Amino acid sequence: MKKTLYYKLLLAYLLFGLFSFIIISVFVPRITTDQLIKKNAKKIYENATTIANTYATDLYTNQTDLKIVKEKLDKLSHFQNTTIQIINPSGLVVLDTAKDLELDNTTMIPNFDPISKSDSYYMVGDFFHFYSIDMLSVIVPITYQFKVKGYVAIHVPMSQIKEECYNILSINYITAMIVILLSIIILIFFTDIVYLPLRKITNATEQYASGNMNYEIQMDSEDEMGYLAACLNYMAGEIANTEEDQKKFIANVSHDFRSPLTSIQGYLKAMMDGTIPPEWHEKYLQIVLNETDRLKKLTDNLLLLNNLNTKGMRLDKSDFNINEMIRNVANSFEILCNEKKISLKLLLTDEEMFVYADFDKIQRVLYNLVDNAIKFSPNGSTITLETSLKKNKLFVSVKDTGIGIPKESQKLIWNRFYKSDLSRGKDKKGTGLGLSIVKEIINAHEEGINVVSTQGVGTEFIFSLALSKSNEEED
Repeated sequence: MKKTLYYKLLLAYLLFGLFSFIIISVFVPRITTDQLIKKNAKKIYENATTIANTYATDLYTNQTDLKIVKEKLDKLSHFQNTTIQIINPSGLVVLDTAKDLELDNTTMIPNFDPISKSDSYYMVGDFFHFYSIDMLSVIVPITYQFKVKGYVAIHVPMSQIKEECYNILSINYITAMIVILLSIIILIFFTDIVYLPLRKITNATEQYASGNMNYEIQMDSEDEMGYLAACLNYMAGEIANTEEDQKKFIANVSHDFRSPLTSIQGYLKAMMDGTIPPEWHEKYLQIVLNETDRLKKLTDNLLLLNNLNTKGMRLDKSDFNINEMIRNVANSFEILCNEKKISLKLLLTDEEMFVYADFDKIQRVLYNLVDNAIKFSPNGSTITLETSLKKNKLFVSVKDTGIGIPKESQKLIWNRFYKSDLSRGKDKKGTGLGLSIVKEIINAHEEGINVVSTQGVGTEFIFSLALSKSNEEED
């Protein structure tokens, strides 16, 4: 993974920090300064208007003298930390709170032209070259009888406003540093909580892609990452088991096909080269025929299992008498039972019992179970076929008194090609697919099948079927 998500996130954090620095260092000071200029300009404009309408007007109407106005404006100027001037229209400075009152030594502002700044009520600069530093200045006319008698000018040094701006910005800078530190902490937590577990999961998927299904993700967290890791571990285990099952499946198919083919080939060669004399040909041809029947049965079962699965199996359900089916299946094994002197005992609920299921497939289930019971039952024993009703379900039981199934093998008997060690000597012609077919058919009906077995005592298979509506109405 050349460009990881982590590096992209880290790049995003760096870009965030860079743009934040540019904004805080360039745009925020400018915006803050502009806002402070407008705020101070508005404040001193209100003060200048008040002075123009009171002290300055009284001065020009001779209601007070210049000395008294100077004293009052000095106090106001000191309190507001500003410089207040009264200027004649010609530019003569009549009063300046920054200087002593000297009537013999007047000051002129040669370029004084307040009308040129009429587009704004304040100005920033050297005030018509009067000051050597930049000032924030506000000019308000003094009017009397609709005539401009002079102007009130109030000045604030821009250094004072910038100092106020720096005090505000220092708070912003501290806040920005705190945000950056918090972002770094979040990045560290993200690295530990998200990125490192995600990297482990990515490494695991690479191992799985290369075929190493035994690789295990070591993760102790119980969040979504831990759950995902657990799911991947489980998935890998299931895939590994599936691959192992496939290998066993291929090995079993190869073995079950090779054994009869080897027998057929060997007997046919022996008959052709004269090893087996002609008078024995009929006997060995019958053996060859039996082996071909075994191959046919194996092929048919494989094709059936290929089509039988709980999601895709098509069921042709109908109402039929299960008791009648059980009797017919029992009759089909009559000759085989007579040969082994086995008796089939039928314990059926009522004369007729209708169920709703796929007739052909349930008949296959009964045939496989009875066939298994006969194979593993000793001569002279009894096999019992029984039906019973429980909770609106019909339960069918096939019970023998044969060799039984070891406890450790009872969960494995449904696997394809599985044969327990006890059954291998008894079932020479079996394919190990019969119970797998039974399980698939019952599962497709959304019913259950169980086995109860004791080694040396016998085995009982019990499966359930849904009753037909006619039976439910009678109940």
